[in-house]
Amino acid sequence: MFVRGIRGATTVEHNEENDILTATTELLHQIIAENGIIPEEIASVFVTVTPDLTATFPARAIRQMAGWDLVPLMCSLEIPVEGGLPRCIRLMVMVNTDKQQNEIIHVYQREAMRLRPDLSKLTKA
Repeated sequence: MFVRGIRGATTVEHNEENDILTATTELLHQIIAENGIIPEEIASVFVTVTPDLTATFPARAIRQMAGWDLVPLMCSLEIPVEGGLPRCIRLMVMVNTDKQQNEIIHVYQREAMRLRPDLSKLTKA
């Protein structure tokens, strides 16, 4: 068994609590679905936001999901690089799995698909 990182990112239109919580939930749900994981397999989740997102902690959305109350979560600010993608939420989900690195599906939604076009595919959100 390995610990693998699953990356994900999304954006929101506005710095509003509901937008941030909804986008975080949608992103994590897609990561879970694409990779077939359950909370018990998660080692931890690292969450970053760009400095323009101050309305709430995205981890609040994760803690409200059934079965995720014991998963270690950490929020931080993304490095404020000039010209970086604004209003962006990023997740690094560390999962215990037997999958090989090339079997991991990273999820990029909305404007965040520009971050890694090589890993992005058309998504529902």
